[in-house]
Amino acid sequence: MAPLLKLTGITKNFGAIEALAGIDIALGHGEVVGLMGDNGAGKSTLVKIIAGNFAPSAGEIQLDGRTVRFESPLDARKAGIEVVYQDLALCDNLSAALNIFLGRELTRGVGPFRFLDRRAMAERASALFAELKTNTVPSDLVKSMSGGQRQAVAIARTRLADPKIVLMDEPTAAISVRQVAEVLELIRTLSRAGHTVVLISHRMPDVFTICDRVIVLRRGTKVADKPIGATSPEEVTGLIIGAIETA
Repeated sequence: MAPLLKLTGITKNFGAIEALAGIDIALGHGEVVGLMGDNGAGKSTLVKIIAGNFAPSAGEIQLDGRTVRFESPLDARKAGIEVVYQDLALCDNLSAALNIFLGRELTRGVGPFRFLDRRAMAERASALFAELKTNTVPSDLVKSMSGGQRQAVAIARTRLADPKIVLMDEPTAAISVRQVAEVLELIRTLSRAGHTVVLISHRMPDVFTICDRVIVLRRGTKVADKPIGATSPEEVTGLIIGAIETA
C-alpha cells in the first residue's frame, strides 16, 4: 500500500541556519511512529512543516499520493492533519464538551436566532469519550481535571475532526505513571480507528510500548528509521547523543 504521507528531501533554513537537511520520511495508514531526538535535533521544525506552520525551503510533501503545499495550519487541518500540542491549548474555565467543540460549536434555533446546543455537544462528547474508553465527564471543568483527562479532551477534540494524521507533542510529559498508561491507550485507540499517529517524545519507555517504528533526528538529519522490534533503547539513545552515527 502506498504511504499516507511522504516527505522527500525536506530542508528548512532560517537564514544561515539549516534546521533540517534533506529529510525523507514515509508514514503508513494507522501507523504509530515515534519521533525522537535531542533538543535542537529538528523535531519541532519537522512537525511544524507537516502541520503547515512553516513552508519547507526545499523538498516535496505528498499526502495520499498527491503533492501538497500548506500555506497555513488551516490548510493542513483541512487536509486531515491535526496537532495535539504539549500545552494542549485548552480553556480551563470551560467544560470538557465546550473545549471539544471550541470554534466548531453546535447551535440550534431559527434563522438568525441561534443558541448553543449544549445537550447535543455533551452527547457527542460523551460518545467520543466512550470511543476513547476514558472516564472523562463532558460536563466537568477542565481546570479540575488530571493530566490524563486533559489529554483525553485534547484527543477527543482531534477525533471530532476525523483526521488522517495526528501529531502529538510530548503527550506524557509531567503526568503520573497511571495517567501515562491512560494516554498510551488513547493513542492505541486512535491507531485502531485508522488514524496515523506521530508521537514526539523524550520518553523511551513510551515509544517502545506504543510505537510501530522509531525515527531519530540529530542536528537536522535523519539518522535512523527502524521498526521497534529491530532496535533497542540503548541503540536509540546512542543515535540521539551521537555515540552511534547511523542505523
